[in-house]
Amino acid sequence: MIPPAFEYARPTSVEEAVRALAEVGEDAKVLAGGQSLLPLLRLRLAFPELVVDVGRVPGLRGVREEGDTLVVGAMTTHHEVIRDPLVRRHAGLLAAATETVADPAVRHRGTLGGSLAHADPAGDLPAVVLALDAELIAVGPRGRRAIPAREFFVDYLQSALGPDELLVEVRVPKTDGWGFHYEKFHRVAQAWAIVGVAALVRRDDGHIAEARVGLTNMGATPLRAAATEEALTGSGDGQDVARAAESAAVGTQPSQDLSGSPEYRAHLARVLTRRAVLAAAGME
Repeated sequence: MIPPAFEYARPTSVEEAVRALAEVGEDAKVLAGGQSLLPLLRLRLAFPELVVDVGRVPGLRGVREEGDTLVVGAMTTHHEVIRDPLVRRHAGLLAAATETVADPAVRHRGTLGGSLAHADPAGDLPAVVLALDAELIAVGPRGRRAIPAREFFVDYLQSALGPDELLVEVRVPKTDGWGFHYEKFHRVAQAWAIVGVAALVRRDDGHIAEARVGLTNMGATPLRAAATEEALTGSGDGQDVARAAESAAVGTQPSQDLSGSPEYRAHLARVLTRRAVLAAAGME
């Protein structure tokens, strides 16, 4: 299909991009890798007055270290995230989950920042940055601000970004020494996850000392399985993990669609949480 008509801007600095967004407000859309926005335009599910292409803005790509934190530029592609040695060494969950995103063509064009700003609860990476306790850095007319991942996703396809703000980087705490695993269930390869689980586990003296569990597609936003995280503390074997995983769907509101009912998704959340935590903890 042919998208609706819109104005097009291609700024060469963050400041220029922010000015363009501020001039138009809510009727502007940011174009990063285009893997989320372009389908919406072609299906006429989005009608922006202005599309701001940030592909030429310098400084929005790449990974660097700042002490105990990895700083990932918002325009860093999925392919670059997967291959980056710093990500693989210090944030393995992010690399592992990104490897499951769509197909190679999408991973070469799609960006980390674009995926997060799109705020699709069925996307793989929102639940991952939630489990990682990441911070997302936005720049607007009033300067920079840090948004914790737990506050960034506010509703279906809605983030905490203002209409005049640009996501510029994602700050990920290093998780050296943590076990990790991303488990998802989808009907066919390259499809959206019906349910996904991002698990991080820190063990001490043979028991789980701390666990974080992010849920994909179990509500209007990505979620943390708080009841399961609490129940996992002190777990020492697979039976403990299985009991804790039974509470994975507590507090969630999964949708009903052609892929499954809320009850089916709740069942998947329990099963996948058990699998993901066992794999992350090395208890398989």
